[in-house]
Amino acid sequence: MTLTIKERRTKAATVLAAAGEINSETSGQLLDKLLPLVREGQTLRIDLKAVTYVSSAGLRTLLVVYREAQHAGVAVTLSGVSDEVRFVMSATGFLDFFETGEAAEAEAARRERLATRTAR
Repeated sequence: MTLTIKERRTKAATVLAAAGEINSETSGQLLDKLLPLVREGQTLRIDLKAVTYVSSAGLRTLLVVYREAQHAGVAVTLSGVSDEVRFVMSATGFLDFFETGEAAEAEAARRERLATRTAR
């Protein structure tokens, strides 16, 4: 299976939406897209609602992104995490690294609204 990645920028964050599987064949593609975004320094939200599977290589990719973001002082949140992907991330302890779920999405929406008001 392939991985499709779409990027959308707002004033408050860069949203990267992934669809498909994050595995040994596709994790490099995801890493190549995420690391430059983290290095830009803007808040990053990774939308995983269309991701059906994450392998150990995918988890490793997310860990590299997390560490790079921590070093750069960049907030990275996950949204749309399916039950299957959430189970894998929870069982391996990866959910502890990221803000996820409704709280992260609500915060991202709040930041976006604030940025829009400030720009006016």
